[in-house]
Amino acid sequence: MEQTRFDIQYAALRSAIIEREFESLNDRQREAVFHTEGPLLVLAGAGSGKTTVLIHRIINILRFGRGYSCEFAPEDATEDDLLFLRDYLRHPTEENRMRAELLCAVQPARPWQILAITFTNKAAKEIQQRLERAVGEDFARDIWASTFHSACVRILRRNCEAIGYDRSFTIYDADDQKRVLTAIIKGKKLDDKVFDVRTIASTIGRAKDNLQTPRMFELEAGDNYYQMTVAEIYKEYARQLKESNAMDFDDIIMKTVQLLQGNPDILEHYQRQFRYVLADEYQDTNHAQYVLISLLAGGYENICVVGDDDQSIYKFRGATITNILEFEQQYKNAKTIRLEQNYRSTQNILNAANELIRNNARRKGKELWTDNGDGAKIRFHRSETQEGEAEYIAETILDGFSEGNRWGDYAILYRNHVLSNNIESAFKRNSIPYRIVSGLRFFDRAEVKDMLAYLWVILNPADDLRLKRIINVPARKIGNKTVETAATLAEQHNTTLFDIVSHAGEYPELGRASAALTKFANLILDLQKMLEYMPLDEFYEQVMEHTGYLAALEAKGDSESQGRIENTMELKSNIAEYAQREENPTLGGFMEEVSLFTDIDRMDAEADAVVMMTMHSAKGLEFPNVFLVGMEEGIFPGFRAVEKEEDLEEERRLCYVAVTRAKKQLYLTCAERRMMYGRTQYSRPSRFLEEIPKDFVDSNIMETKREILEKQEFQPNPKFYSKRAHDISGNIHTNTATKKKPSSVAAVDLKPGDQVDHKAFGHGMITSCRPMGGDILLEVSFDKVGTKRLMAKSAMNFMTKQD
Repeated sequence: MEQTRFDIQYAALRSAIIEREFESLNDRQREAVFHTEGPLLVLAGAGSGKTTVLIHRIINILRFGRGYSCEFAPEDATEDDLLFLRDYLRHPTEENRMRAELLCAVQPARPWQILAITFTNKAAKEIQQRLERAVGEDFARDIWASTFHSACVRILRRNCEAIGYDRSFTIYDADDQKRVLTAIIKGKKLDDKVFDVRTIASTIGRAKDNLQTPRMFELEAGDNYYQMTVAEIYKEYARQLKESNAMDFDDIIMKTVQLLQGNPDILEHYQRQFRYVLADEYQDTNHAQYVLISLLAGGYENICVVGDDDQSIYKFRGATITNILEFEQQYKNAKTIRLEQNYRSTQNILNAANELIRNNARRKGKELWTDNGDGAKIRFHRSETQEGEAEYIAETILDGFSEGNRWGDYAILYRNHVLSNNIESAFKRNSIPYRIVSGLRFFDRAEVKDMLAYLWVILNPADDLRLKRIINVPARKIGNKTVETAATLAEQHNTTLFDIVSHAGEYPELGRASAALTKFANLILDLQKMLEYMPLDEFYEQVMEHTGYLAALEAKGDSESQGRIENTMELKSNIAEYAQREENPTLGGFMEEVSLFTDIDRMDAEADAVVMMTMHSAKGLEFPNVFLVGMEEGIFPGFRAVEKEEDLEEERRLCYVAVTRAKKQLYLTCAERRMMYGRTQYSRPSRFLEEIPKDFVDSNIMETKREILEKQEFQPNPKFYSKRAHDISGNIHTNTATKKKPSSVAAVDLKPGDQVDHKAFGHGMITSCRPMGGDILLEVSFDKVGTKRLMAKSAMNFMTKQD
């Protein structure tokens, strides 16, 4: 088909109008948005606006299809249409927008033809919300914008009968998985020290990530006794899950792949449906996710993967950087676009990141830059001990707070959770509010898991694991021996535990407990009937009441029980929020959402408190001021990581991720000696510090104190070291934890009624002084921030007494 003059003019006008619709994007971002057909790899550097690109790409596909790149006018286009587009380009009006879009669109996609897949609920929700604002709530709702696991659950709910599952299947979390595996290991009379349940769970998880069935794992085990035994455990574990109509987290993707590979008709249905497949964070995909995406995109091959090979940090979860590095080999006609303009950080921070990651060999290569200006240079601090490191961090944050910064403007990132202890203590002594992202999740609390277990059993009575958890909670005179007998009967009769419980009177082996068992079964059946006509939040109240769970907590009447009651009521708030958000809320939908929830998803970005988390948890987040702590050889990188170049490169990528979380100011801290796991270790600064050129820090960041002392013609002296540290300028200065301040007062001089001025909290009055562990706990009533509890020795660095 030969292009005519009319085609050329029409295509040029159409492209110009579409370009104007996305004029807020930079050149490379627009290129990614407009390349709609065929395989596309978008190498999106940290802070380069990849989510913006994903969302605008979807908007473009929905509104204009392949209009931007089409060289021909529509067959029915007229000269009047051409004149209209020319006039609209000069003078766009809202009343003419709809006609202009129709004339510019070429085969636009329907919402359900787009699959936008990512890793976290937070990212999926952000994409969904921004699309709702852009194209309307009803339109956006039909787009498959979800996590890998949510998309797979959606596919499985519709088609899982094809692989032998009922649609009411439940999802086991890590705790459920370990409970089943522990029982199997115990039942086989294996040594639980040799066959550690966490190691077994991890091994089975990796097998599923690699799409290895129990049979495949068994064949690969060969004559290795340990591997053969793990294969037996895996086989029994898979059998028990299948009998309970349950899947664990790793099953969700593996079973979806098996469903698609084993059922060509189902695969063809989804390949026809998804004209466009977009995958975010592609560098973090494992083998199973890679196969899944390849299958779903196999129809049109309009696949767009967005990621950053320099931010591939989840090898321990099964992620393989090979997926992104070899994308162009898998798709020979793939186009690659690099997003290198950073909108988050200053150039000094980006320069440090660029130079750091340049030391990796396995990477595509890119150079981050910004229009944000050079910004402040990186600050480096080396203390003698971890306590000194913690005090430096606390003082720096207090200084920033006194200058008008929020507590929430600061983030503490560490390689391992153990590094948080001393920093927590320093924050407590100085009354600095903080929150740790991780620890016990809300949904992992015992009372919340109990209520969730009830809800799962109501949905899927075949879930023996959850049934065993709540059959005697609260106490119903159903002992462990009775439950074991019922479970044995279920195995003998090849049925479910709930079936035995429902017909307990028919089994003499259950004796007098049969009445209690039958009553429990009727309770579950009655609740199932209620679910059919009640709103979810009201139904949850009925579950709490009819099971007697709430009454049992109230009967205890202690403070711990009150906290547990509050948690069960918070779960109701979660259910109500879900019901308000969803057009057709179901209990199954809520339970799936809970199962796929992560700790990061619950993080309140608005809370004003210093954030503490691991570097892995910080991926995708950003903060004005970031401290990277414990920058020492043996900690970061760890001793094991330096043994293999592949592992060292992953550690360096993790450092790159951590560095690029900072928007304005980056602090790097380390200690000369540190107590870890009951041992004192002496470490030199991390090699990653040495890979950051001195130009991007104040100066002399790489010099040790010994080198600085030698320059100043001092002799090294341990006593001198204990009172000194060097900052980013490389100069010796008195450590803030020990230096004297002319205006400070001794702890013994403080007494109730004293008027004080605090650097961060302002004017206050001491209301109590209580000796505690060689220190004094002060309660100070401040005019602006209320009462604070401070340890006197720390407070003396920031507080003066008024005469």
